[in-house]
Amino acid sequence: MSQAARALAHAFETGALAKKRAFFLRAESPPFEGIDTEQSFRPAFLRLKSATARLESGSYELGLMLMTKHKEESFANIARGWALLADGGLLVCAGANDDGAASLERHVGAAFGLSGTLSKFHSRVFWLAKGDREPPAYWRGLVGLQPVGDSSWLSRPGIFSWDRIDDGSALLAAQLPDDLAGHIADFGCGWGYLAREALARSPGIQSIDLIDAEDLALDAARANIKGQRATFHWLDLATEPAPALYDVIICNPPFHTGRAATPALGQKVIEAAARALKPGGRFYMVANRGLPYEPLLKQHFAAFETLADNNKFRVSRATR
Repeated sequence: MSQAARALAHAFETGALAKKRAFFLRAESPPFEGIDTEQSFRPAFLRLKSATARLESGSYELGLMLMTKHKEESFANIARGWALLADGGLLVCAGANDDGAASLERHVGAAFGLSGTLSKFHSRVFWLAKGDREPPAYWRGLVGLQPVGDSSWLSRPGIFSWDRIDDGSALLAAQLPDDLAGHIADFGCGWGYLAREALARSPGIQSIDLIDAEDLALDAARANIKGQRATFHWLDLATEPAPALYDVIICNPPFHTGRAATPALGQKVIEAAARALKPGGRFYMVANRGLPYEPLLKQHFAAFETLADNNKFRVSRATR
C-alpha cells in the first residue's frame, strides 16, 4: 500500500471521515468494505479483490481518489469524481507530498474550498463537499481524449508522455524498416504511436497486437489506430503471457515505477518478448542508454546490434 493510501485509510480509522456508499478512483486496498473500486493499471487492478477499469456513472455519497504524479490526470479525476457524486456528497483526495499533493490541495481549495485536511505518512488528505461550484473548465476538458503532436494523434492524462511524442519512441520509429511482415506486436504500446508508424512503413504487416498494462493507453490507441489489422490487449507482460507468438515485436519498455527508475520492469518485458517471438523473429527496442539491457539481450537472443545511439537513447535490434 502506498503512503497516500495509508494516509487515506488513517483518515477513516481515526473517524475523520464517515463510511458511506463510495467509489475509489486509482484504487488500492480500500479503507473499508463495500466500495466500488476503479483501477486502470493492470498490476494494481489484479491486486484488488473486485474492481473495474472504468466507472462511467453513479450518484455516490462519498468519493475517494488517489492522486498521481501526473497533475493533469489528478485534475481530470477530480472532475470525474465530482460528476459521480450526488449533491452534497464528499470527495476525498489523497496524494504523496513528493508527487505535488500540497500544490494540488491549493488548486482544489481555490476552486472549491475545502471541508477538511489531514497530513500523515508524508502525504496530504483533503476533502470537499459537492455544492454549486463546478470544476474549472480546463479540468473537465482533460477527462476525454486530447489532440497531441500534429493533432492527428489523440491521448489523455495518465499515460506515459501523454501530451507529446517522446524522444525515445521517435528515435525507434525512425529506425523501423519497411519490411516488417506477418503477425507483429507492440509491447507497452502507450497511445499507439509506434504501432501506427510501423503500419505506415510496412504494408506486409498482416496483423498487430497492441499490448499495454494501462487501460487508458489502450483507449487512446484504439482511437489512433483503426482497422481490422489491429487488436488490443490489456495485459501486464511482466506477469501475464503474451496472447500469441510473433514475427516481430517493437517496444519502448517501461522502466519506472513511482519516481524511481527500476530496470527490472524493462528486463521482464525483454524476457517476455524473447518468449513470444518465433524462431528467427526480430525484436526492436529503444531504452535509456544507461540501463543494463545488453547482457539480457545477449542472454535471450541469438544476435543483437545497435541501430542508433544519440547519447540519451539506444535503439537495438535482436534476433531470436
